[in-house]
Amino acid sequence: MDALIFLTTGFEEIEALATIDILRRGDVDIRSVSLINDKIVTSGRSISVIADYMFDEVNIDAAKMLILPGGTVKINEHDGLKRKIVEFAKNNRLIAAICAAPMVFGELGLLKGKKATCYPGYEKYLIDADVTEEPVVVDDNIITGRAAGFTANFAFELLCQLKGKEVADDIAKKMIISL
Repeated sequence: MDALIFLTTGFEEIEALATIDILRRGDVDIRSVSLINDKIVTSGRSISVIADYMFDEVNIDAAKMLILPGGTVKINEHDGLKRKIVEFAKNNRLIAAICAAPMVFGELGLLKGKKATCYPGYEKYLIDADVTEEPVVVDDNIITGRAAGFTANFAFELLCQLKGKEVADDIAKKMIISL
C-alpha cells in the first residue's frame, strides 16, 4: 500500500476525493480510512463516502505516506492517528496535509523550523513554522497544501513524491491540467 487518506465527519470533499482520484490515475495504491465508528463518512457538504477501512483494521505502518484532508478540525481529535503521524515523522516517512489539517502537524511540534502552508486563519496552529502562502510546500518529509483551490497542485506533488515527476507530468498532461 502506497498511501492512506484519513476521513472524519466534515472532511473537505475536493481535497479528499480529487487527491484519491489523481493518485489512483498515477497507479498509487491509496486507501481511505474512517476515523469515526462507521465506514460511511459524511463530508462538509453532506456527501457520504464509504471508506476502505476503519482505523483499527488497517496496517498503517504498511503505508509509505499518510494524508490528511482539511475541512474540519475534528481530524485533530483522533489520538491514534496523531501517534502514527508522530511515528512517521520521527522515522522520516512521508506525511501530508492540506487546508486546516496542517494544524495537526503544528500542534504536534512537527513543523518547528520547517516551511509550511495552510488555510488562512490557521497559521497560529503551525507552531514555530516558517508559514508561507505558497499553494504547496515540501520540507523534507512533510508536504502541506493551502486550500481546496490548490488540491490538484497538492495531489500532483504527492504523486511526484510517490511515483516520480515523469509519472506526475504524464498524468497532468492526460488530464489537461496546467500546474
